[in-house]
Amino acid sequence: MGAASPIRVLLAKVGLDGHDRGLRVVARILRDGGFEVIYAGLRQTPEMIAAAANQEDVDVVGVSMHNGAHLTLAPAVVAALRAAGLDTPVVVGGIVPDADKAEMAAAGVAAVLGPGASNEEIVSTVSAAARAAYGSGAERAVR
Repeated sequence: MGAASPIRVLLAKVGLDGHDRGLRVVARILRDGGFEVIYAGLRQTPEMIAAAANQEDVDVVGVSMHNGAHLTLAPAVVAALRAAGLDTPVVVGGIVPDADKAEMAAAGVAAVLGPGASNEEIVSTVSAAARAAYGSGAERAVR
């Protein structure tokens, strides 16, 4: 088999949050880090994200939250992915109080990145989520 294909990441804003500058920066960081990035954009529903993740055959879903609805919307994204038959890990970025991180992990969120996360932290966190889901090579088994 040839070289491993790049990790595919779907990035989206869920709900009515219209602030996407940070998500666009993350998209560039991941692209520059060797990831293949699919940008779904603003105002996505959990079901739209699950459909795009399935259609694009992504390894990780990244969701940006700046609206305070992370305890509702992030678990809804995880649930929509699972309802679609996908085990795709979800990484949340944005404003998430430390006190809420355990509840999000219990709801199936793989990782949370807060404001000021370094480029290296973003790349390593998304890579780790893919490795945890698909193995040490971060390469999915043939489906």
